Amino acid sequence: MPPVLPPFLIGLIAAPVAKRVAKPLVRGLVKTSVGLVLGVKRAAHDATESLKDLAAEVTADVAASQAASGSDKRAAPGPQQDGQATEPDRSASTRLSGRQQSKGRGPSVAPAKA
Repeated sequence: MPPVLPPFLIGLIAAPVAKRVAKPLVRGLVKTSVGLVLGVKRAAHDATESLKDLAAEVTADVAASQAASGSDKRAAPGPQQDGQATEPDRSASTRLSGRQQSKGRGPSVAPAKA
């Protein structure tokens, strides 16, 4: 009958060897994964900030164009019919800030970058 090693003896020998080999591999895998997650998180934050800046610029442009076209309308008011008073035109920025105030928010201002 050939000599048979009990499984627990194989485990006693293989466990320390596996620990020495597997620990650096797992550590490297976790380190790489955390680095990737932080990189993706940073990229998402930058993209969000860029979109917010773009939205603020577009909002300012629209408000400026409406204010410019609104000033032409105010220069030559039309006749009021049936004695009804009309509500004065409000610019887009006034309407926007009114909506934001109703939600309990202040005006959206992009933070200054240092």
